[in-house]
Amino acid sequence: MSEMRSHGPDPVPVVEGSAIGIIPNPMSGRDVRRIISQASVFPNAEKASMVLRILRTVGTLGVERVLLSTDTFGIAAGVQREIKRLSGARSSAHVRWPKVEFLTLERPTGTAADTTAFAETMAGRGSAAVVLLGGDGTMRAAVPGLGDTPMLALSTGTNNAFPVMIEATVAGIALGMIATGAAPEPTTHAKLLHVEVTRANGGVRHEAALVDVCVNTLGVLGSRALWKADSLRESYCTFAEPHSIGLTSIAGRLRPTGRDEPRGVAVRLDDPSVAAHTVLAPLAPGLLEWVGVLGSTELQLNVPHPVELDRGTIALDGEREVEFGPDDAVTVTLAQDGPRVIDVPTVLAASAHAWPTTTCVFA
Repeated sequence: MSEMRSHGPDPVPVVEGSAIGIIPNPMSGRDVRRIISQASVFPNAEKASMVLRILRTVGTLGVERVLLSTDTFGIAAGVQREIKRLSGARSSAHVRWPKVEFLTLERPTGTAADTTAFAETMAGRGSAAVVLLGGDGTMRAAVPGLGDTPMLALSTGTNNAFPVMIEATVAGIALGMIATGAAPEPTTHAKLLHVEVTRANGGVRHEAALVDVCVNTLGVLGSRALWKADSLRESYCTFAEPHSIGLTSIAGRLRPTGRDEPRGVAVRLDDPSVAAHTVLAPLAPGLLEWVGVLGSTELQLNVPHPVELDRGTIALDGEREVEFGPDDAVTVTLAQDGPRVIDVPTVLAASAHAWPTTTCVFA
């Protein structure tokens, strides 16, 4: 009688020098829009759980080292406790944890600058990729620090037009395959909107956005989150998906444009109470608002577009960051010079032949 004997699966070998970075933003999903809508909640305990799932996955796939940002909200501390507890658990004996290095900043600010600094450190210390847990603002903050290191954007924010909703385990598989060289890096360079404000005294301020730039009539920054339709006057978008949420959803209703298309969208807006044409758009989760529309046009690459409004504030990826007045000249330019972004489904499809397997022997 034949007997099936299963060879015990050998562990995937650790690839020396392989590393990834992880930045969970403890402040993502905590802005004022949660007071006026039913936005999803990603508590920091869930972010810690997502980090642990990524760690287990990349460790199993042979990643040697993970650089993890620290925080004062308990995410990194929770991860550290669970690793210690689970490492000694009998049921987790088959799990291989990577070496986790908890990064600290010499002068933390508690602002988006910390995300930039962590991204720069991880990129400079050999991370094959950096995965970020946050919303659009988190992803934008990481861009200046990443350089040519690819990013994987996981959604845990309020308005999540740029990051994707993918289970952390699956994201970990893509990261592990890339970091160990078992899969190529199917990445695309995201588009960016460059905002240049030339002051009357000759000073120039430059900012960039991954998703949208919205010019509004509000005169001071105040609450930075932007969701009220009556103040919107101009919107510029790198892409405009009909299924998106936030300010970019306005353009998505008018002129759908893909992330990979070499163009963007510009929309002229007005107070919906006086506009001849309006469109209903989801400006925040659970919040549909009528928005006044004067017209829309295709936004070409590398062509500066002068802002028409003479004073107000400029929102970058949904948050107001810049004030300007009648003596300032403001331009918005679309360019294909954004960060390298990992396409998880493409990575997994390309790496199917390299996926670890075992065989059974019949004797």
